[in-house]
Formats: sequence, C-alpha cells, structure tokens
Amino acid sequence: GSFTPLVFSTSGGMGGEAERLVKKLASKMEYHTGQRYADAVGYIRKRLRFEILRTTVISLRGDRGARKNFVNIDSLDLNLEPQGQG
Repeated sequence: GSFTPLVFSTSGGMGGEAERLVKKLASKMEYHTGQRYADAVGYIRKRLRFEILRTTVISLRGDRGARKNFVNIDSLDLNLEPQGQG
C-alpha cells in the first residue's frame, strides 16, 4: 500500500481520491447496514463537511474541550424520507 493524501476544500469540494474513498465507504455501509447507497453517500459527505468545518473553527478559535457524544453507526437510519405517510 502507498500513502495517498485526501484533498478537501473548505467549501466542501473533494479531490478525486477523496471522492473514491466516499464511494467505497458508502458501498460498505450499504452492504453492512442495508441502507441505500445514495443515503450512505449523503451521510458520509455531510459528516465530512461538518468535521472539516469544525476543525476550521477550532483552528481559528481554539478547542473548547473534549467531545463527549459519539454516534453508533449500527443504529443509524440514513433514509431521510418520512415513514408512515403515503
């Protein structure tokens, strides 16, 4: 294996390798959790963008303590459509 840096812009854009990583992670999430591929891609992109934003803010303002809440990926429902309507 070789090291390949992942390139992200602060406005949410991704380099080619980062996009391939997101697609690979989404495929694995789809397989393991049963969620739709498109929902998994959207979730991963959203989480990455918020983490980039968070680290940008920390670099400007400083850290305000340790994070105490972690997301259990097994319990996530990535389908954002309302249930029970229709």
